[in-house]
Amino acid sequence: MKKDIIISGVGGQGILTIAALIDTATLLENLYVKQSEIHGMSQRGGAVQSHVRIADHPIYSDLIPFGKADLLLSIEPMELFRYLPYMAPDGIIITDINPFKNIPDYPDEEELRRSIESFPHHVIVDARDLAKKTGNIRASNIVLLGAASHFLPFNDQTFEKAIRQLFERKGERIVQMNIDAYYEGKKAAQNLSFNVKHS
Repeated sequence: MKKDIIISGVGGQGILTIAALIDTATLLENLYVKQSEIHGMSQRGGAVQSHVRIADHPIYSDLIPFGKADLLLSIEPMELFRYLPYMAPDGIIITDINPFKNIPDYPDEEELRRSIESFPHHVIVDARDLAKKTGNIRASNIVLLGAASHFLPFNDQTFEKAIRQLFERKGERIVQMNIDAYYEGKKAAQNLSFNVKHS
């Protein structure tokens, strides 16, 4: 088993939190993990990406080669286009549809959606709206993790444990909000029309 995952977005969207949760879930399952990340000096609005590689055997590089990513998880829809060269032919794109307009010539939102929908394996989630249902709009990233969970080799209990470990210092209320956000995302992506190959 091997999964190569790219997480993308802009500063302040919780990209590294998603990576940390996947890392934690991997360790809870006694699997191997390597992670790398690129981000600005805490610059909100700047591009952020993380490569996360998980496997049941040793991993020798923390960077995903071009054409090998199984999953691209993007918290900002336009940002996913930066990383398309990394995608495997049968790779899956999961993205929030809500833009973070940090440039003056941001693309038309309808055209952007059509471009994303042109990929055969894509899941588009209104993560902001689903996060609002949990009472924590900042949990959009956890909603997207829930959507991505269909394509990751962990069960829900492992992700719940990972969420508890990462957020327990913030109190039970925050822990539960994030668990709720995870399940909102999972539910939103459950009716998928394409088959997924688990390697």
